[in-house]
Amino acid sequence: MLRHALALVASISLTLTAGAVKADDIRYQTDYSVTLAGMTVAKASFVTEVSKKNYTISGSFNAAGLVDVFTDISAQTSVSGRLARNRMEARRYSLVYKSGRVVRTYDVRYQNGNVTETTLEPKPNGRPDTWIPVSDNDLKAVFDPITGLILPQSGALCPRTVPVYDGESRMDLVLAPKGTKKVKLDKVETEVVVCGVRYVPKSGYRKGRDDIEYMSKATGMEIWFAKNDILKVYAPVYARVPTRVGPLHIKAVALGG
Repeated sequence: MLRHALALVASISLTLTAGAVKADDIRYQTDYSVTLAGMTVAKASFVTEVSKKNYTISGSFNAAGLVDVFTDISAQTSVSGRLARNRMEARRYSLVYKSGRVVRTYDVRYQNGNVTETTLEPKPNGRPDTWIPVSDNDLKAVFDPITGLILPQSGALCPRTVPVYDGESRMDLVLAPKGTKKVKLDKVETEVVVCGVRYVPKSGYRKGRDDIEYMSKATGMEIWFAKNDILKVYAPVYARVPTRVGPLHIKAVALGG
């Protein structure tokens, strides 16, 4: 669950970073809060950098508030690649995820939208019989979890299906149209496109796992997209992610250079 929430926070950073800087020279930091039942449960900070046709998004994620008292959860993530055909094409995605004393590292290399190499540390000691393995076909024409939700302005935003691979699991995010809203982004009124989201696990997970089963059946997940006219894309500016104890709300709380 944290891995997917972290990816949403990172992709949200793109639209909120490029405000009034040149398209060939962008560097911007954005801070985020993740709230549950009105309480802050996590904080994140991301830096987006674009130089000519190359980009990097890097960030950190930490438990906060009462959650930080009872558990030690944190993550460092980054994705880098190039801008091509009004899309971000990843070359490398990485995530270092810590839960208590357990640290896991995911590193994925991409070329032309296909996964060419995956490194997972520590290596799994074996998979249960109910494990659904990732096939070679699952690794073709996929996106990393961060830039997969940064979409070109051409064509309908939703409905569409976004195939995602995060270094272990392969999933589809199925977007459905839910209209538009007027919201304020950095004190400027902006129209956003609201898409409902359905999580469809494909491979790289244990069949029957409780959190996967819950997410695949959950309703009410939403992502709000706004235009980034500098980079000619739509990117998330807000996300609502259902959990067993209530929805998580992911939104920016501070913008700065």
